[in-house]
Amino acid sequence: MADLFDIDQSARISELSTLIKKYQDSYYNGEGEISDAEFDKLWDELKSLDPNNPVLKRVGADSGNFAKIRHIMPMGSQEKAANPEQFLAWAKNHAYDEYLVEYKLDGASLELQYVHGELVRAVTRGDGTIGDDITANARKMQGVQAAIFDSEHKKIDFTGGIRGEVIMSHTVHEKFYSDKANCRNAANGLMKRKDGSGSENLCLMTYDALATEGESPFSDEEGKISWLKSMGFKTSPLKICKSAEDVISYRAEVMEERKSLDYDIDGLVIKERRIDLADASRARPDRQIAFKFSLEEAVSVLREVEWSESGATYTPVAIFDEVQLNGTTVQRASLANPDTMRSLGVKIGSRVVVVKRGEIIPKIESVLPEEEGQKTSAIFFPSTCAVCGTALRDEGSRLFCPNKNCEKRVLHQLQKWVGVVDIRDFGDTLLRSLFKNKEVTSISDIYSLTTESLVPYFLNEESIESQKDSLGAKKVYESIQNHRRMALAVFIAGFDIEGMGETMVQKLIDAGFTTLEKLLSASEEEIAAVYGFAEITAKIFVEGLAENAEEMRSLVANGIIQIEEIGGGALSGKSFCFTGELRTMKRADAEAMVKKAGGSCKSSVTKDLSYLVTNDTESGSSKNVKAAKFGIPIINEEEFLRLVNGS
Repeated sequence: MADLFDIDQSARISELSTLIKKYQDSYYNGEGEISDAEFDKLWDELKSLDPNNPVLKRVGADSGNFAKIRHIMPMGSQEKAANPEQFLAWAKNHAYDEYLVEYKLDGASLELQYVHGELVRAVTRGDGTIGDDITANARKMQGVQAAIFDSEHKKIDFTGGIRGEVIMSHTVHEKFYSDKANCRNAANGLMKRKDGSGSENLCLMTYDALATEGESPFSDEEGKISWLKSMGFKTSPLKICKSAEDVISYRAEVMEERKSLDYDIDGLVIKERRIDLADASRARPDRQIAFKFSLEEAVSVLREVEWSESGATYTPVAIFDEVQLNGTTVQRASLANPDTMRSLGVKIGSRVVVVKRGEIIPKIESVLPEEEGQKTSAIFFPSTCAVCGTALRDEGSRLFCPNKNCEKRVLHQLQKWVGVVDIRDFGDTLLRSLFKNKEVTSISDIYSLTTESLVPYFLNEESIESQKDSLGAKKVYESIQNHRRMALAVFIAGFDIEGMGETMVQKLIDAGFTTLEKLLSASEEEIAAVYGFAEITAKIFVEGLAENAEEMRSLVANGIIQIEEIGGGALSGKSFCFTGELRTMKRADAEAMVKKAGGSCKSSVTKDLSYLVTNDTESGSSKNVKAAKFGIPIINEEEFLRLVNGS
């Protein structure tokens, strides 16, 4: 398996290298084929697989249409952080007294070369060392100074380089170049036209300068920006932050503000105050970083909070102005619980950062400081259960109805039991009807149903009078009877204790709580000591067990439910993860076979997994790759069935 993994990995590295070179060349020649975010994903993947790959040190390519000129200032690529976690990791090793923060302009790099204050050359990025001479085109651009003068219109004796980003405004793009995919692509194409047409519609915004003769006119990064502005060059805003956390907050503010800018930015550039020429000369400077904006984050305004009711629990859900996350439109996000809301300090009208980093369900990550004139109001908390009228209990980690006999709670538990135990023929409509008629008000009642008691829910009066058989009633009855024997984890999970699915209960079983009585007699401290549990989870679980203990014991003692003995079966102690399509059975059936044979099932590949089951064992899927990395056997359906049968 290790050899297969190596082959697959090598093939992917080769593919990524080819793609990155292709997209780099198209980007630097003004015909970018993919977005920066898509390019960054390819770059990050290659970096994780092969950190020393030569492609990662390659900057770009030239067009071949212009004379070649060597740069005064190296134009390397910046380290980047895609999210706050990555930035904090970088900042931990770069603890500056101040962080100087500038916009990361989304355009095309250009170096202006001056001799005694006169512009002599304008050079594109090229390969980072040598670029194209587009001086004639640059002279037409807004923001490019043919000569540098001070406030008294006296020429400055400056020899050296000034670096900036050539951009196209949204206004110009919309008016003249809407056929181009975006402003950056349009700017790249125009600046390299042989006849120079259209260059007058471009603008250079500067951020760097280096004197190669005489004394430098500035002493630090802030002074550099001030000098560029005083010389008549266009610059973007400079923000000085006192901590890494301040940088993160400022990034969130800019993410919102950029909507109102007439030019594109795709992140922030963070530097220290002192000018580090040695670091700047590297192909990839270490002491500065590009803190990118992510497709997985957005800033919006909270408009209202809905309270989602599931069983006993009331969960707050934020409703905010629509934003785009990972290519999807999002307007709702979980606020988790009252404690989360209070720690965030969120209000109606708050500006919030919405994230969706690898998660299916978006969430509110933070709240931006209130601005002058911003209107906000407190969020309404429900105080009584909408069904039974009982006062809700706010324990911080959850807001819930404490009434065990609340009809909403009872029905939810019944639904949970049918789903977890997998009584497939017992539909929700039938369950609700039986509950409404008070024929099923507990889990025990499900097992007291007879074919005769179920018939009226399938046949009309006329059919009943003519003594017609109901196949539907028989099917439901038989399905119920076929689900009297189950694993301990299934039994406990079926009682709808908050947060206690099969996986969580199985962790307790694996930790030694192998019988119902051991679980029922466990203390909060003993549960909290198990990996994956905490004090709050343990408290909720122990309270839930106590609430349902009587019925649990009754079901087992009266022989209504038989809990399978732990430690027996052909798959005892083995864990399985299924991926892809099975040929002879549904995945749920396969998982049921595992549990019946004493094994357990996992939804993802972890180091302690026993087997990954897939009919495409040579696939390059993430689960296959991860299993191979951990040395976990990857087996097909036939091999799985042989294990189940003990052969």
